[in-house]
Amino acid sequence: MRVSLYPRALRTVALAGATLLALPGLAADEPLRIGAFLSVTGPAAFLGDPEQKTLEMEVERINAAGGVAGRKLVLVVYDDAGDAEKARTFAKRLLEQDKVDIIVGGSTTGTTMAAIPLAEQSGTPFVSLAGAVGIVEPVKKWVFKTPHTDRMACEKIFADMQSRKMTKLALISGTGGFDKSMRGECLKVAAKYGIEVVADESYGAADTDMTAQLTKIKAAPGVQAVLNAGFGQGPAIVTKNYRQLGLTPVLYQSHGVASKEFIRLAGDAAEGVRLPAAALLVAELLADGDAQKPVVVAYKRDYEARYKSDVSTFGGHAYDGLMLTVDALKRAGSTDRAKLRDAIEATRGYVGTGGVVNMSAADHLGLDLTAFRMLEVRKGTWAVVR
Repeated sequence: MRVSLYPRALRTVALAGATLLALPGLAADEPLRIGAFLSVTGPAAFLGDPEQKTLEMEVERINAAGGVAGRKLVLVVYDDAGDAEKARTFAKRLLEQDKVDIIVGGSTTGTTMAAIPLAEQSGTPFVSLAGAVGIVEPVKKWVFKTPHTDRMACEKIFADMQSRKMTKLALISGTGGFDKSMRGECLKVAAKYGIEVVADESYGAADTDMTAQLTKIKAAPGVQAVLNAGFGQGPAIVTKNYRQLGLTPVLYQSHGVASKEFIRLAGDAAEGVRLPAAALLVAELLADGDAQKPVVVAYKRDYEARYKSDVSTFGGHAYDGLMLTVDALKRAGSTDRAKLRDAIEATRGYVGTGGVVNMSAADHLGLDLTAFRMLEVRKGTWAVVR
């Protein structure tokens, strides 16, 4: 077990001399407690590491500016290493021992799903950073999320296929929670876009070669595009094997690989790969009038200057989770959990790294397909598909 940022003593990321001003209903010296369980190490570290770094950076920045309505923030982070049981244990600790007002975390679908019952039972707002649509559908009273859903990724890809008059698709997916969920969502919505799935292969988390599955796909009749539903190292292996076998259909990946790390892992084989992703990956390429441009450019600049590494959409999910929380705290004027939950649900017009968020009682994500940009790898970096 690795406890990062602050142990149970709830030390704060704050300026020692910060002036504290009271919010209605709060004791004069009461901080705002934000808890997180993240996959900082382990197979999903490419998600959890930038998420943790983002939360640390932004909490420090907010506290340096005087906090939220003058209140300093306390951030408590536990590393679940991608293990769902550890995530449940840490979520329980955050709720029962650390007494957090809200949880912003859950790097993966599996760790998020393990914690949802605890958030619901305790009546604590929980903003997940994971992708599966099942996190917010059906709507759960206390649960929200910031990343685009796997179903949205399927639909964005299928719309791109439609625009290119492609109808025959081969699927290849991993066996993890997100992978299974996205595969299922793609199968559900394919017919809506006139897409026929002519091959459907899978690989295990420990597999290091997918040529057998891709050989079957190569032999399938009429394949015009291949979609890999997955995240982590699996998609990079698929991409390398894809090129080694000389497959020529368009290769789509999920937003689960939306970072420069995927391009580094896949190398030259990544050239031409397409995927839906947030505007953050192409911040400087956005039009000057794009509402997201000031937000994503500033976050990218700050993150890369501090950590000397490329920004990723995963850190952006954490940024949005924290900023949605801060915005809701300001509007609620209280850390009362029910008021905070209601304020998050009432979010309208929040401009974040993932898009413009408009939540409602029926929608605890608040994004539509316009929040996704279709990107392609060109000359080792991201380019916008026009």
